[in-house]
Amino acid sequence: MGIVFMEELALKFQKICVLGLGYIGLPTACTFATHGIPVCGVDINQEIVHGLQNGHLHIYEPGLRTLVKSAMDSGNLSVHDQPEPADAFIISVPTPITKEKNADLEAVKSAAHSIIPHLQKGNLVVLESTSPPRTTLDVVAPILEKSGLKAGADFMLAYSPERVLPGKILEEIIQNTRVIGGIDERSAAAGKELYSTFVTGDILLTNATTAEMVKLMENTYRDINIAIANEFALLADRFGVDVWEAIAIANRHPRVNILKPGPGVGGHCISVDPWFLVEAAPDISPLVHTAREVNDHQPYYVVEILKKKLGSLADRKITVLGLSYKANIDDLRESPAIEITNLLIQEQAALTVYEPYKPDGFHGNARAATSLQEALQDCEALLLLVAHQQFIALDPHEISQLTKARIAVDMCGGWQRKEWENAGFHFYKLGQP
Repeated sequence: MGIVFMEELALKFQKICVLGLGYIGLPTACTFATHGIPVCGVDINQEIVHGLQNGHLHIYEPGLRTLVKSAMDSGNLSVHDQPEPADAFIISVPTPITKEKNADLEAVKSAAHSIIPHLQKGNLVVLESTSPPRTTLDVVAPILEKSGLKAGADFMLAYSPERVLPGKILEEIIQNTRVIGGIDERSAAAGKELYSTFVTGDILLTNATTAEMVKLMENTYRDINIAIANEFALLADRFGVDVWEAIAIANRHPRVNILKPGPGVGGHCISVDPWFLVEAAPDISPLVHTAREVNDHQPYYVVEILKKKLGSLADRKITVLGLSYKANIDDLRESPAIEITNLLIQEQAALTVYEPYKPDGFHGNARAATSLQEALQDCEALLLLVAHQQFIALDPHEISQLTKARIAVDMCGGWQRKEWENAGFHFYKLGQP
């Protein structure tokens, strides 16, 4: 089945059950609720359930607190630790990778099993969790069919990946193009009717495996693009070229769009999803595999740079600025900054870490500062790993009055060399000799 546009089915979703109340599941549940549909939000983490029931959020996303309050106040959102009967079930649980770089689908399987007692004829089940190709058909469908009902014949089953940017989730979940892959055309059309409740962007219908592949392709493309940017930064260091200037000039070409280099690639998508393709077809995905290795090596390169600037890192007082995987969010999942911090701990550095969006997020052997002033106390070197707005806006002259450190290392391209050097700092910027 290619992309099709079908007439809406004569369905009416009077209740939705969303399994998994994380960065995607919670905004999804709240958005449906504020559009007038009763929603049962489910999470197996009792702290999350009790927190939401008492008005406390476990994640940061601009505007989310207001949205959750509106959903709760409307009476359309209730939060539980077990599913309830519903017309549609949405599975939005994590799919991390194992140490062996394989997809961990245990949460998806568990969520599917929990639906079985409540599954009825005519229901729709949608998997949103990013998954390897054929997960909907080969993993989710067989589990749900243990109910005695047949996928496609008795209930509808589809895959619809989230395609949103952290920091803009509430906007993009509504406005972005939505891809819905059904195990048959009826399932895809039912998914379209469901998401038409709030999606204003285009809704494209296809089959489940194609939809799974689309999500993986999008993130793999970006991972490969970042990998070449990171290699360009290493080459620029060797050849004495300013990689930021070179990329800016190269991107003036009408068919070139090189992304930014940095300390690595993190998050629950770009650093994870390509491995799903490598796992599924290792013999025909060497480029995908190599790009992952290039980006996974960046944290080690950061440590090498620090050693060149400081010599032995043992007992050196280094302040790490930023732990999240990207700027202006609190998400630490698969963050290269966390990996770098752990590597520095192995080098026996005396670390202070400061993550303004999650001050208590790091639990390793380092001092976690709760303010910038605290982070700057008694340090020798500043290491910028995340381009948070408050870090980019720092005045190096003011910083020089708050710390004895006179070495500043920028691994994400957020600071200007002349400003820091004029303030008396020995300055290094990734890809800028």
